Amino acid sequence: MCRFAVYIGAEIQISSLITEPANSIIHQSFHSHERSEPLNGDGFGLAWYPPEDDERPALFKSTTPAWSNRNLREIARVTRTRCLLAHVRAASPGSPVTELNCHPFASGRLTFMHNGDLGGFRDLRRRLLADLSPEAFASIEGSTDSEHMFAVFLDRLRAQDGGDRTERLAAALEETIRHVEALRREVAPDQPSLLNLVACDGKRAAVTRYTSGHEPASSLYFNTGRTYTCDQGLCHMVDDGAAPSAVIVASEPLDEDDRWTRVEPGHVVLVTPELKVSTRPMERM
Repeated sequence: MCRFAVYIGAEIQISSLITEPANSIIHQSFHSHERSEPLNGDGFGLAWYPPEDDERPALFKSTTPAWSNRNLREIARVTRTRCLLAHVRAASPGSPVTELNCHPFASGRLTFMHNGDLGGFRDLRRRLLADLSPEAFASIEGSTDSEHMFAVFLDRLRAQDGGDRTERLAAALEETIRHVEALRREVAPDQPSLLNLVACDGKRAAVTRYTSGHEPASSLYFNTGRTYTCDQGLCHMVDDGAAPSAVIVASEPLDEDDRWTRVEPGHVVLVTPELKVSTRPMERM
């Protein structure tokens, strides 16, 4: 089912999310707390927006488990960013473990990742591809349901005209879920979908927590404050009443801080460039 985290805010060391917290993304690769199967060892990926050039994200992916990749630890130790997406993968049965299938995925300045499964993907994939624009179709390099949903998202986002850009990300995610769920109900009505999706452009993000109702939704939380700090392995969000300058949305709390807020199923989280965080119910799918 995978685990992920997205950070937007003041410049931060990547290690503050990847390696240092008690329940860091690396820790979740071998002992996640809120999955029945705690291992997420089928590769990992990072997407970060360099502070000096945040127009296009940098990507680092590998098929090795995050817990054993020394390059990941070294990159995290020396790299700073204002926006980071991190993902550890538990591949769906039959899905190849390749770098092309590791999240996050990117197109221009947009990044995308997924925790869960699209029910009946193998049976509905042909229909899904037939509905894509040539540009979205050509963007798919791997074989995951996640990257195919990213292609649907790109088409839905292009179709929107004007309005608040954070809301446009959220609306495109909801339209993506509505579209793939309509196909699933036709082709594989007995196979559930778990669709925690993240879309980000480096300054704003939208994140969904969705289940088709056949089983509990995958976990999702957020935390906000002035800064996220780590000192000798003790990490927490500092909140002194000032306007937030750090936001984390993650599959699981990274630490034992009681400020983590659980996102309800069927909701979408919106993070604006001003780092205002809100949640609202998604329309019925």
